[in-house]
Amino acid sequence: MKRAARQRLLLLLAVLALLALAGWQWQHDVNNAPGQLTSLDPLAISHITLSLPGAPPLHYEKRTDGHWWRMDGTPTRVADDSRLRDIADIAAAPVLSWRPASDFDLAKIGLAPPRAILELDGQSLAFGASVVTGPQHYVRVGQRIALVSSRYTPRSPAIKITELN
Repeated sequence: MKRAARQRLLLLLAVLALLALAGWQWQHDVNNAPGQLTSLDPLAISHITLSLPGAPPLHYEKRTDGHWWRMDGTPTRVADDSRLRDIADIAAAPVLSWRPASDFDLAKIGLAPPRAILELDGQSLAFGASVVTGPQHYVRVGQRIALVSSRYTPRSPAIKITELN
């Protein structure tokens, strides 16, 4: 075998080995990905309750016409459905990491009491303090604590939701 052919063969073997290694790493990463905050489909969510400290809980329901209604007192249609869609999208928030709740002092991470409680079709999500290392928040889901981007934190009622009468 000529020297040039041998070099090409070795180069081809090295490329194949690197591709195999990259494929294995990709599969490993996919299998160990932390997943989403819940298994709920955001588009299928029909009941939302948002509780923030110092304010009464806000109850919303998606009716068969696809519009959100505020259910506190007299049912009133929400003028801007997009804010409620954003809140429902929290169900599919990508989780950066999971840890057992027993690994934390819940008071130190803002979960005793929580900064916000969001119920999506009966699944409770308790939101705690932001992480000191970046724009992330602690979220308690059952007996586990997730780290999620601050983008997926329910917003304060200071952002007024205008409703139709």
